[in-house]
Amino acid sequence: MSGTTRTSADLDPRRRRTLFRAWHRGMREMDLIMGRFADAEIGTLTEDELTVFEALIEVPDRDLLGWITGEAETPANYDTPVYRRLKAFHRHDAPIHS
Repeated sequence: MSGTTRTSADLDPRRRRTLFRAWHRGMREMDLIMGRFADAEIGTLTEDELTVFEALIEVPDRDLLGWITGEAETPANYDTPVYRRLKAFHRHDAPIHS
């Protein structure tokens, strides 16, 4: 089960692939963080924003999780508006699996 609550029927192939990859990262916590964000935002991201999101998908799970939770400093080249939207999307006052 992917966990996604969004259909990909209305998405172009690039967005479908990105949505799938957001839900299949390897670390379940990151599947939930990236996948839920993708469910909510994939249809409205511009092409440039989608490129930035795809770059975030390439970041190793442990690194990205550390940045999002504040356990590690986010490198300047990844501290983009899309990253900040992703970080704000994840509520830090509740468990990831909620």
